[in-house]
Amino acid sequence: KSFMATKAAPDAVRHCRILLAEDEAPLRNLIRLSLETHGHTVFTAADGIDGLQLFEKTPVDMVILDVMMPRMDGFRMCEEIRKRSDIPIIILTALGSVDDIVHGFELGADDYITKPFAFKEVDARIQAVLRRVEWIEQASPNQLTQIGRVTLDAHLRQVMVDNEIIHLTPMEYQLLAYLMARAGYPTSKEQLFRDVWGYDVIGGTNLVEVGIRRLREKIEENPSKPTHILTVRGTGYKFSEQPERG
Repeated sequence: KSFMATKAAPDAVRHCRILLAEDEAPLRNLIRLSLETHGHTVFTAADGIDGLQLFEKTPVDMVILDVMMPRMDGFRMCEEIRKRSDIPIIILTALGSVDDIVHGFELGADDYITKPFAFKEVDARIQAVLRRVEWIEQASPNQLTQIGRVTLDAHLRQVMVDNEIIHLTPMEYQLLAYLMARAGYPTSKEQLFRDVWGYDVIGGTNLVEVGIRRLREKIEENPSKPTHILTVRGTGYKFSEQPERG
């Protein structure tokens, strides 16, 4: 499975098919009603196992899942979905510590919402993720960027390393495309978070670090000694214009 979303005019509110996994029935129903009010189609599950089974048989554009669920928690469900798909995943969590949030991103989540939350925040985060997907879809169809071992095909929304396709989440893809479009120029962690994640929040730079680490694990020959995505001391990161083999 790959990520997609219902087409919409530029700057329009986008609607999509959402799988919601939440074990608390009252909250699950409230979120479902709120999402449906905003025009989304919602499929619900009461735990991680039911959610994963529903994911396997139901075409959806996005997954929203709670962390603390019986039988299979949200972290495990996120990990299992990532083995199958690069679809956008938003985590709902009462575990508001930076370590817990970073752990979710390490497993492949694209965004998170901490409880308690306002329902308008849920839709705002959904729209941020959909804008990220839209940014990918609207990339120039003739844009083929190759730097070193990495080739980014904007038309196919595909990334290859040494001519082998690698699978990236929408967040990882946009982070890579953003850096490659600015190859040779350093970008701060704060700017990366604002431009790629689409909003500003305390602790956002931790998520950038996780995103960079995941990208390095996928595209670098030796992630601990990167030649493409370089750390710029005191600034942030840059994609090397002339990467050398390690």
